[in-house]
Amino acid sequence: MDSSFELRAQAAHSLWRTLSGRSPGPPPSGLSPQRRQRFALVLRALDGRSENKSYRAIAEGLFGKKRIPECAWKTHDLRNRTIRLVQRGLALMRGGYRELLRPRRKDK
Repeated sequence: MDSSFELRAQAAHSLWRTLSGRSPGPPPSGLSPQRRQRFALVLRALDGRSENKSYRAIAEGLFGKKRIPECAWKTHDLRNRTIRLVQRGLALMRGGYRELLRPRRKDK
């Protein structure tokens, strides 16, 4: 028994329901649509990085080529956002994915 016991029990119950041919029920963490969208961007950015794409190429894939400037790329906000998305993806890949199961704390 530890602090994650309840989450693991909910996940096991969801798995049991699915294996029994029933609906798995609500997701344990209840990710908001905004967080779900951000994680989708994070995973897409990570895929680009794992294919050795440049940050510019990743940003073009995520946000569209029209939004990426020809000059001033080094100081553009989408460059910084793309780098943060890739870093977040790498952190998830290194074991931070468990954070997806835990509900967000109210005191943060």
